[in-house]
Parts: sequence; structure tokens; C-alpha cells
Amino acid sequence: MSNTQPDQPPQRPADPPSAATRPVRVASVDAYRGFVMFLMMAEVLHLARVARALPESGFWKFLAYHQTHVEWIGCSLHDLIQPSFSFLVGVALPFSIGNRIARGQSKARLTGHAAWRALVLVLLGVFLRSIGRAQTYWTFEDTLSQIGLGYLVLFVLGFRPVRDQWIALGVILVGYWLAFVSYPLPAAGFDYASVGVPDDWPHRLSGFAAHWNKNSNLAWAFDTWFLNLFPREHPFVYNGGGYATLSFIPTLGTMILGLLAGGVLRSGRPAADKIKWLTIAGVVALGLGAGLGALGICPVVKRIWTPSWTLYSGGWSFLLLAGFYAVIDWWGRKGWSYPLIVVGMNSIAAYCMAHLFDGFISEALSTNLGVNAFKLFGAAYEPLVHGAAVLFFLWLILFWMYRRKLFLKI
Repeated sequence: MSNTQPDQPPQRPADPPSAATRPVRVASVDAYRGFVMFLMMAEVLHLARVARALPESGFWKFLAYHQTHVEWIGCSLHDLIQPSFSFLVGVALPFSIGNRIARGQSKARLTGHAAWRALVLVLLGVFLRSIGRAQTYWTFEDTLSQIGLGYLVLFVLGFRPVRDQWIALGVILVGYWLAFVSYPLPAAGFDYASVGVPDDWPHRLSGFAAHWNKNSNLAWAFDTWFLNLFPREHPFVYNGGGYATLSFIPTLGTMILGLLAGGVLRSGRPAADKIKWLTIAGVVALGLGAGLGALGICPVVKRIWTPSWTLYSGGWSFLLLAGFYAVIDWWGRKGWSYPLIVVGMNSIAAYCMAHLFDGFISEALSTNLGVNAFKLFGAAYEPLVHGAAVLFFLWLILFWMYRRKLFLKI
């Protein structure tokens, strides 16, 4: 059944069928997920190398900036990949639970599957990070492991009222903020160089904000204990990027934001109201996150996933989802998104391929075509052309899987 609102412009199609009445896939969610995975896979384009070869070009400098992570405070487009992926895990959960219940699965079976999925995600993340190493590299800061560590809690919240989901989000964000504030600042004369932070590093924070400095905060201290419980080639002292295991806690907050958004999409409210809700939520979350950072209450740092980052990146995720939903599911403009949907419906496969196959495909192309084949547009653009060929081959593999309905699911 579809609902037609009398105040909608006549050229727009009626609202899509409510997912609450029958199992459906929301094309905009798949397209958004595909867009996120495309950004991750597009690292093979090496835009930073093109920018270095063309130092006078502001255009390539801009693109290169948005294909790299910021050093500490702030956000680039590339920084939104992991929070968007985590957010979409939450968005998909109400649909997954509803579809499985419609197929007659018991809550006990659903819980067992959720626990299994969480474990596999954690171990898959560890496996991918261990490739090329002499032994298993036990760290848990990658996207899959972070999602896995919080997934079972998210699943439980999926059965709770919306009020409880909001309460859980507040407890996580405030509690994590208080935990960092309560952890003592390093003593005077602390040797930052010993934890991978040069003395002249320009991003070191002072005053109250120093509670969130790189490799001298609560999450870093936890990892110097926790990660050394696992067999290692060398004792863990610090993570070079400042990433931490405990970030899974505020990442769970990001997934809860997605859970709330998924509940709205699955509801029977009109499409226009869904878009309005997502847009308002996005603006409010974006403003709160930026405001907490500007006021010095909590800096916006993706690498340690500060509570303000949860809100700030969550705001962008709400807005992006609203945009994709409005264009694809409300206005019916779906054709352009087909290449993204091919990727988005096989996101785990795309994630693994990007970590396992891009180097092999790159080398195979160079071997069979010759490196000069990619200098057709000049040496400066060779990394871009070479990377575009790799990216195209990765997409072709996903397209082949899509046409044959081969989807890697956990």
C-alpha cells in the first residue's frame, strides 16, 4: 500500500511502501553504503600523488585533502567513511530484525546470529590487519572490529523502545566524556616522543582539551595494558595514528544514531516527514558536535572517536541519508545510483577486496599492459589512471557477483 500526500508536488511519485508492512530493501540505504565503500576503494586513485606532481593546482590539492584523514582535530570527506559505515549498520538493523521475525525466527535464534556476527566481524578485522605480518596482529581499532565489539549491545537495543535507545546514547556519550576527563593529564615533562608524538607536533592540545591528546589519554593507557595481553612480536607502546580499542564505545553511539534513523525509515510515516526528521536530526547533531568542539568542552577528533565526533559525524550521516532517500526513494530518481547499489549490496565483499586484491590487480595491470600504458595523459596523472583501472576491475568483480546474486553476508 502506498500513501499519497495531498500537499506533495504532483510530479513526485507516491511514497514508497512502508517497510513496516512488508520486507523491502530501501534502495537509498544500499546506494549510500555503496557510496561509502566507493570512497574507501577509491584510495587506489592516489590523489595525493597527483597533487604533489601538480603543486600549483588548488583543485587537486582540494581532492587530495578529502582523500586523507586529518591529523587530529577536524574532518575531511575521507574521515566520514568509517562513521557512515557504522551508522548504516544501525540503519539496517530494524529492517533485518523485522525481516527475520517475519520469516518465523525466534528471538533466541536472532540473538545467537547477532553474537556470531559480532565475533566474525571482530576476527575478520584482526585477520585483515594481520596480512603480511609474521604473526596475528591483535589490534581492534579497524572498522569491522569496532562494529563487532559493540554489535551485540546494538542488537539488544534494537528490541527496546526508542526512549531507551536515546537514553543509551546519552549514557554512552556523557559517560565516555567523563571517563576521559577523569583520567589524569600527563605529568610535567612527559616524553611525548616516546609515544610517537614529536615535540614539534602542531596538533598537541593544551589546557582542558589536553585530556584528548594523542597517545596520552585514557584509551591509549587502556591499550598499553589490554593489547599486551595478546601474543605480540614487540610490546605494544602506542598506535602510530592514535587509534584505540575503546573507540568502539562511542562508535556504538554512532550505530545507535543509525538505529534511530532506521526506525524512522521503517515507520509508516510519510516520506516527506522522514526526510524532515533526518534533516533536523542532522543539523542538530552537527551543530552540537561542532559547538562542543568550539567551546573547548570536547574536541572533534575522529581518531579517538570523541563524543563530539560521534555527534558531528552522525550529523553528516543523517544529512547524507536524507539526501539519498529524498532523491532515490521519494523522487524516484534511482537509475544513476545503480553502480553504487552494486557495491552497497555487497559491502563486506567490497571491504575485503579493497584490502586483499587491489595490490594484486594493480600489479597484474602493470605487468600485462606495461607502466607506460598509464602515462597516456602525462606522468603526473599516471597514479590516477592506473588507480581508475584497478577500481574499475574491482567494480566488475562486484558486478559479476551482483548479477549472479552472490552476496557475502555475515
